[in-house]
Amino acid sequence: MYTTDAKRWKKSLKEYARANRKEPTPAENHLWQELRGIKLGASFRRQYAITQFIVDFVCLAAWLIIEVDGDVHADPSEVEYDGGRTHELQECGFLVLRFTNYQVLNQTDKVLESITKHLALLHPNYPKH
Repeated sequence: MYTTDAKRWKKSLKEYARANRKEPTPAENHLWQELRGIKLGASFRRQYAITQFIVDFVCLAAWLIIEVDGDVHADPSEVEYDGGRTHELQECGFLVLRFTNYQVLNQTDKVLESITKHLALLHPNYPKH
Protein backbone atom coordinates (compact mmCIF):
# COMPACT_ATOMS: atom_id res chain seq x y z
CA MET A 1 0.00 0.00 0.00
CA TYR A 2 1.42 3.37 -0.99
CA THR A 3 0.42 6.09 1.42
CA THR A 4 2.58 8.95 0.13
CA ASP A 5 4.03 9.89 -3.23
CA ALA A 6 7.58 8.94 -4.24
CA LYS A 7 8.75 12.52 -4.75
CA ARG A 8 7.68 13.62 -1.26
CA TRP A 9 9.13 10.43 0.24
CA LYS A 10 12.55 10.90 -1.33
CA LYS A 11 12.69 14.68 -0.84
CA SER A 12 11.91 14.95 2.85
CA LEU A 13 10.05 12.13 4.57
CA LYS A 14 12.49 9.23 4.13
CA GLU A 15 15.35 10.74 6.12
CA TYR A 16 13.02 12.14 8.78
CA ALA A 17 11.37 8.74 9.29
CA ARG A 18 14.73 6.99 9.37
CA ALA A 19 16.07 9.43 11.99
CA ASN A 20 12.96 8.95 14.14
CA ARG A 21 13.32 5.16 13.97
CA LYS A 22 16.98 5.39 15.03
CA GLU A 23 16.30 7.73 17.97
CA PRO A 24 12.82 7.00 19.36
CA THR A 25 11.61 8.65 22.53
CA PRO A 26 11.54 6.35 25.58
CA ALA A 27 7.74 6.12 25.31
CA GLU A 28 7.83 5.32 21.59
CA ASN A 29 10.45 2.65 22.16
CA HIS A 30 8.45 1.17 25.04
CA LEU A 31 5.28 0.95 22.96
CA TRP A 32 7.16 -0.41 19.93
CA GLN A 33 8.42 -3.30 22.06
CA GLU A 34 4.78 -4.16 22.81
CA LEU A 35 3.57 -3.81 19.19
CA ARG A 36 6.40 -5.33 17.15
CA GLY A 37 6.39 -8.88 15.90
CA ILE A 38 2.59 -9.10 15.75
CA LYS A 39 2.43 -9.36 19.56
CA LEU A 40 -1.11 -7.95 19.58
CA GLY A 41 -2.20 -10.15 16.68
CA ALA A 42 -1.73 -7.44 14.04
CA SER A 43 1.22 -6.05 12.09
CA PHE A 44 2.35 -2.51 12.90
CA ARG A 45 4.83 -0.22 11.18
CA ARG A 46 6.59 2.62 12.95
CA GLN A 47 7.50 6.09 11.72
CA TYR A 48 5.47 5.52 8.58
CA ALA A 49 4.66 8.11 5.91
CA ILE A 50 1.01 8.86 5.23
CA THR A 51 0.42 11.78 2.86
CA GLN A 52 2.74 14.53 4.15
CA PHE A 53 2.94 13.16 7.70
CA ILE A 54 5.10 10.63 9.52
CA VAL A 55 2.93 8.77 12.03
CA ASP A 56 4.39 7.05 15.08
CA PHE A 57 2.70 3.67 14.47
CA VAL A 58 0.19 2.33 11.99
CA CYS A 59 -1.64 -0.93 11.43
CA LEU A 60 -2.46 -0.68 7.73
CA ALA A 61 -4.85 -3.65 7.77
CA ALA A 62 -7.00 -1.93 10.41
CA TRP A 63 -6.47 1.64 9.16
CA LEU A 64 -5.40 2.46 12.72
CA ILE A 65 -2.78 5.08 13.63
CA ILE A 66 -1.27 5.38 17.09
CA GLU A 67 0.41 8.62 18.14
CA VAL A 68 2.51 9.01 21.28
CA ASP A 69 2.49 12.61 22.48
CA GLY A 70 5.15 14.21 24.66
CA ASP A 71 4.71 17.32 26.79
CA VAL A 72 5.21 19.62 23.79
CA HIS A 73 1.85 18.47 22.46
CA ALA A 74 0.10 20.26 25.36
CA ASP A 75 1.16 23.64 23.94
CA PRO A 76 -1.88 25.41 22.41
CA SER A 77 -0.25 25.77 18.98
CA GLU A 78 0.64 22.07 18.99
CA VAL A 79 -2.90 21.12 20.04
CA GLU A 80 -4.22 23.06 17.04
CA TYR A 81 -1.66 21.50 14.67
CA ASP A 82 -2.36 17.98 16.01
CA GLY A 83 -6.09 18.54 15.54
CA GLY A 84 -5.61 19.50 11.90
CA ARG A 85 -3.24 16.60 11.35
CA THR A 86 -5.68 14.15 12.94
CA HIS A 87 -8.48 15.53 10.78
CA GLU A 88 -6.44 15.10 7.58
CA LEU A 89 -5.49 11.53 8.52
CA GLN A 90 -9.13 10.72 9.32
CA GLU A 91 -10.13 12.16 5.93
CA CYS A 92 -7.83 9.50 4.43
CA GLY A 93 -9.83 6.83 6.27
CA PHE A 94 -7.63 6.23 9.32
CA LEU A 95 -8.67 6.22 12.96
CA VAL A 96 -6.11 8.05 15.11
CA LEU A 97 -5.54 7.07 18.73
CA ARG A 98 -3.42 9.43 20.84
CA PHE A 99 -1.69 8.51 24.08
CA THR A 100 0.59 10.62 26.24
CA ASN A 101 4.11 9.56 27.15
CA TYR A 102 2.87 9.15 30.72
CA GLN A 103 0.09 6.78 29.65
CA VAL A 104 2.44 4.66 27.54
CA LEU A 105 5.11 4.43 30.23
CA ASN A 106 2.89 4.15 33.34
CA GLN A 107 -0.40 2.71 32.13
CA THR A 108 0.82 0.35 29.43
CA ASP A 109 -1.85 -2.27 30.11
CA LYS A 110 -4.65 0.29 29.61
CA VAL A 111 -3.02 1.58 26.40
CA LEU A 112 -2.67 -1.95 25.00
CA GLU A 113 -6.25 -2.75 26.01
CA SER A 114 -7.50 0.29 24.09
CA ILE A 115 -5.45 -0.62 21.03
CA THR A 116 -6.67 -4.23 21.18
CA LYS A 117 -10.31 -3.12 21.41
CA HIS A 118 -9.90 -0.92 18.34
CA LEU A 119 -8.12 -3.68 16.44
CA ALA A 120 -11.01 -6.04 17.18
CA LEU A 121 -13.42 -3.49 15.68
CA LEU A 122 -11.36 -2.41 12.67
CA HIS A 123 -9.11 -5.27 11.56
CA PRO A 124 -10.92 -7.62 9.16
CA ASN A 125 -8.94 -10.72 10.21
CA TYR A 126 -8.27 -9.89 13.84
CA PRO A 127 -8.59 -12.94 16.10
CA LYS A 128 -11.77 -12.58 18.13
CA HIS A 129 -11.40 -13.72 21.75
